[in-house]
Amino acid sequence: MRASRLMSVILLLQGRGGMTAAELAEELEVSERTVHRDVLALAEAGVPVYADRGRRGGYRLLEGYRTRLTGLDRAEAEALFLSGVPGALREMGLQDVAATARLKAAAALSPGLRDAPSTAAQRFHLDAPGWFAGEEPPPAALAPLARAVWSDRVVGLAYKGRQRTVRPYGLVLKAGVWYLVAHAGDFLTFRVDRVEAVVARQEGFSRDPGFDLAAYWRRQSARFARSLLRATVTLRLSPSGVRMLRHIADPAALEDALASLGEDGTVELAVESMVVAYTQVLRFGPEAEVLAPPELREMVREAVLRTARLYTPGA
Repeated sequence: MRASRLMSVILLLQGRGGMTAAELAEELEVSERTVHRDVLALAEAGVPVYADRGRRGGYRLLEGYRTRLTGLDRAEAEALFLSGVPGALREMGLQDVAATARLKAAAALSPGLRDAPSTAAQRFHLDAPGWFAGEEPPPAALAPLARAVWSDRVVGLAYKGRQRTVRPYGLVLKAGVWYLVAHAGDFLTFRVDRVEAVVARQEGFSRDPGFDLAAYWRRQSARFARSLLRATVTLRLSPSGVRMLRHIADPAALEDALASLGEDGTVELAVESMVVAYTQVLRFGPEAEVLAPPELREMVREAVLRTARLYTPGA
């Protein structure tokens, strides 16, 4: 632990030119007394660190000194690519590895570029969870699954009352919810907060070199979205209604709806349910007429009559 902290002191000083004991203590989450002891230990080990006296003083490295500790190991290099998602790193237990990787990367930059990380951080931020979701603790299974994913280790899962042995290929964070993509005869998707237990196995596995996690997730997401569309309604749209269609139809239903569009504006629209179809049709206003099914046509007719009464003087 201390060796890692001493290396962090060197990298911080090399990357920022100089820092006070208070700044180092805040960055490393230790006391100023600990910082003073660490700096003394570095000086005794031959690292040319010195105290710069005065009101704006602090600790600095001798001009021109460059550490050879800037090489990233594999874990740090991989974590660096996730550093734009700090919440995800924290939940997977990788925040310390990523912090060291960022320090090494910053120390390796030329002096004119050392403000690049902070400059970017003040301009771009990824907030992965969805709106109106409380700050939930990460699923207990997430950290061990993340370790298994990084190390290509087989795991045993207790999931929905079943025991499974799987090869964990990847983790996906979607709108604040974590999913595990794993192979068990076929590629399957598991919701991490529903994993009841994880048992790490000693055996590793060789990944399929042709597997693309992002492409798999896109296919699964599209398949899931289509699976929700369990009913079909027939509408006759005006020219304005046709233009509105892409803003009202479910994205998973849009391509098929446009393909079904007739010259008279008739369109077959896949919907999740009649209740959802009802709200979608009302958004069209007078630019859409329901042709089928009869129950939806009656629901919209009653809504139109009620609306008309609201705007009829003296009604």
